[in-house]
Amino acid sequence: MSPHEIPRTTPDSQMPPSLFGFVIRVSGKHQIWIGLLAVLLFIADTVPLEVQRRLVNSAVKGGDFKIVLMLAILFAVRALVQGLLKIGLNLYRNWAGESAVRWLRNEISLVAQQPDSALPSGKAGGVEIAMVVAEVDPIGGFVGSSFSDPILQSGVLISVFGYLIYLQPLMALVGILVFLPQCFLVPWMQGAINRRVGARIWVLRKISVMLVDTVRRDESTNHSQSRRVDQVFRLNMSIYKLKFALNFAMNWLSALGTAVILGIGGYLVVNGQTEIGTVVAFVSGLAKINDPWGDLVNWYRDYRVIQARYHLVASAMRTVGAEEGALETSRSASKPEG
Repeated sequence: MSPHEIPRTTPDSQMPPSLFGFVIRVSGKHQIWIGLLAVLLFIADTVPLEVQRRLVNSAVKGGDFKIVLMLAILFAVRALVQGLLKIGLNLYRNWAGESAVRWLRNEISLVAQQPDSALPSGKAGGVEIAMVVAEVDPIGGFVGSSFSDPILQSGVLISVFGYLIYLQPLMALVGILVFLPQCFLVPWMQGAINRRVGARIWVLRKISVMLVDTVRRDESTNHSQSRRVDQVFRLNMSIYKLKFALNFAMNWLSALGTAVILGIGGYLVVNGQTEIGTVVAFVSGLAKINDPWGDLVNWYRDYRVIQARYHLVASAMRTVGAEEGALETSRSASKPEG
């Protein structure tokens, strides 16, 4: 069953209380296939490290050129396969996300268009507009990457670290130690960002309500609206500062890890304890780890933000459903017995 075939939300069948419950409801079976594509992609993303190591060692040692050429062709074929898998994965999960957006828009619109809808013009209408315009797209967009992103990025991290440990445990340990501080730094700073994002969403809702409210406004109302706009500005700037500080810390720690690996690897090569190809593979491995780790952090950041948005939308929809149910009950009770 595709997302747009899901039955409408009613007072007896409400939107799932959790974000992942919603994801499973609108795209459950599709997430399985998207996850399988993600697994194939992270496997294809790890293969080049061994190919690159063998290629460099064969070239440096004056090995057979046929072997070097074969490895180069294998590297190019792997890149083609990886690119095709990435296209398929991106198209599939974006389709799932857009399908969820369509379902959410239809759901909210159907509720709003009921003859006795609990979403009249004015304040409630402003909430509806805020949900449809500002909050539905990010929620639906998260559906496509909800499972595939952590599967893909975690798979790359685990497979690359496993390969590096197999090659040279000491150098792999250094790489792990570089990323450990980020495991504590990211949740702490992201929590601060999430609190500001939640406050911004509520303020933007109030601004939307005031923009569509037909009640006569006075000078004090305009002043309150101006203060809300200033508050959004301050919250946005605070979010930017925390976000860029977190990115700086992650990039600096990654660069530090590369510098340490080059130092240790150079020492081992000079003393004949490892091969130059191993050092090249380690540097490439750290580069491969940096991107998926950053993507995983971004996924976690988006998840926490979208989770807050979804709870607001789901809460509003539950309120609407409850009000519609109460109206229907009231109508039934007031009908004269025939």
